[in-house]
Parts: sequence; structure tokens; C-alpha cells
Amino acid sequence: MSDLYRFLPEELDTVVTGGGHPRYRADQVLHGLYQGSAVDLQSLAGIPATLRALFFEQGHSVGSAGEVRRVVSDDGETTKLLLRMGDGTLIETVLMQYPDEDGGKHPRSTVCVSTQAGCAMGCVFCATGQMGFERNLRAEEVVAQVVHISRALREREQHVTNVVFMGMGEPLANYPETLRAVKLLTHPRAFGLGQRSVTISTVGVLRSIERLAEEKLQVGLAISLHAPNDDLRRRLVPTASPTSVGDLVAAAKRYAKTTGRRVTFEYALLDGLNDSPALARELAALLVGSGTHVNLIPVNATSGGFRPPPRGRVLAFEAILREGGVNCTVRVEKGAEIAAACGQLRTDEGRGLISADSL
Repeated sequence: MSDLYRFLPEELDTVVTGGGHPRYRADQVLHGLYQGSAVDLQSLAGIPATLRALFFEQGHSVGSAGEVRRVVSDDGETTKLLLRMGDGTLIETVLMQYPDEDGGKHPRSTVCVSTQAGCAMGCVFCATGQMGFERNLRAEEVVAQVVHISRALREREQHVTNVVFMGMGEPLANYPETLRAVKLLTHPRAFGLGQRSVTISTVGVLRSIERLAEEKLQVGLAISLHAPNDDLRRRLVPTASPTSVGDLVAAAKRYAKTTGRRVTFEYALLDGLNDSPALARELAALLVGSGTHVNLIPVNATSGGFRPPPRGRVLAFEAILREGGVNCTVRVEKGAEIAAACGQLRTDEGRGLISADSL
């Protein structure tokens, strides 16, 4: 059985015309999927019954993500959803909204999608990494997360403006499905986001970074670095190679040269572990002249017991980087109080990280 959300428009054209229907019917199907947010074949509006019957006969379906729980931050700008896939797999997806500076009703609405249930990378400060790995998500299951939130936003006369592959899992360890999801979300006949409105975050799957660069897409790339030297990085990211720091900096430079897009290095600041002035100077020396940007992320509380540094130490770390010639910012986290911020996503209800009441 094939989910219609899996088909790229050109593939759907073949299915439709191969069944004796004109090509424009494929556009009607795509409109029903992405603008109508169809959840099953019966809700796929605007197509003839004969085409719906063709899909049924060929074993095609329309998948969707079922909402299990929803929790909203105190300021109303972050929403975390626990979603159930068709086989019962649970994943978390986050909507982050940033108010329109002009006071309008169309805020920047970023969907943080998951690409795996769990994660095999094992980052010691990440809740998802401590879950272990369950399975890869299929492209249509990634798309279903965005479509689900798009449907809810449409009721408010709002829309999805950005998608970040920064939820549960390592996107580049699920490369074929991540790439297909990106193509579906950015295809003008499908969901229709601009490529520059999409960012993929990776802990550093080198071969896949090289592959992504050769796709010649205009998506953003964020690499989770977290340390300026290999000894420390391997303590924080147990799956890192013995030479990962230098390898990732070199890969970032090649990606930028090939795509013309600046790469961001994400650096989670952990109190007493990787936040010292000496490490800041080491990081500055490593990255100066690389053309990259550093996003400093004071770690969010998880069951691992890690804590963010005091605010003064965060600002001192930032100042050293800037003085060393490295462009950097401190991320303003959203949704930490509902365990929806960076590193907090986890579907193990027993750990208390999902605190919303059932809908």
C-alpha cells in the first residue's frame, strides 16, 4: 500500500495518467492533499469518484498523523504535539511561533519535525538520544507532521512559514527519506515552501553532508558541534569519530562553497563541562575565517541532570567568540517549560516529559 503523501508530483502524474485520467487531475489531488490537508481518501475533495476508486483498487491510501496529546507554553507561542503514526509509533513535533513585528495576525510559524522515532546518536544531554533508536520515519510521515500543523494553523488564518529538521532523530542517518520529505515540502506543486525556509540539523554524518551538498538544494545546514576538540566531543557525543571536529569544520566549508549557504554550528552550553573561557578561545581559533555561524544554546533541563551555565558565563563565552572574529548568537529558547525545547523531545511518558492533559 502506498501513501499518496509519499508521491512526488511527477510520480503522481504517472499514477493518474496511467489510470486513464488527464494529468490535471493530479493537480487536483495535490491541492486536496496539501491545501485541503486530506486525512483519508474520502476527505480528498475535488476529484471524481472514478479516480478515488482507482486509488483504492491500486492500494493507495492517504495517511495522517493522529494527535494523542497537545501542550502549549505559557506565552502561547510554542505547541508540542505527541503524534501517533499509522502503525502506532509515537513521535513528537513542535510548532514555534514568533509574533509579527508589525502586529499582524500572520506570525512566523516554524514546524520542528522528527525524522526518527528515538535516536541512535546517544548524545548524553539529549532526551531523545537517551531513548535509544526505534525506527526511521518514512518521508510521508515527516510530511504528515507538517500537514497536521498546517491544518490547525489554517483555522486561525495562519500558515507554516518554516520547517526545521531538528526534532527526534538524526535526519542524515535517514537520508533517503529526509531528502524525499524535503522535496515534497518544497515542491511548488506539493506543499510549496521555499528551500531557504528549510533547515536540516545533523550531529555530523559526514558522508550524508557531502551527499546533501551535491543535491544543489538551497536548504540550510546546522551541525551540532558542542566542543572545540575531539576528546571533549566524544564525551558528549559517544558516536563521534576520533577526528570529528576537524572533519566537520572541513565539511562545513565544502558545503558552503558548493551551495553558497552559510553553515551554522550549534553549541549546547553545559554548566562546568564545555563553557569555560579557555574552550571559548579554542572554539574561536578553530572557526575564525571559516565563514560559519555559531548558535550558542544554553542546555535545556532533561533527565540527564545537565544544567545551563549562569547567564553571565553564557554572555562571556559569546563575547570571547565575537572578539575572536567568529559570528555568533545565543539562541532564545522557546517551550522549555513544556519540554519542547532543543534536546527535550521524548515519547517516554513514564519519565514525565510529556505533561499535557489528553485532548
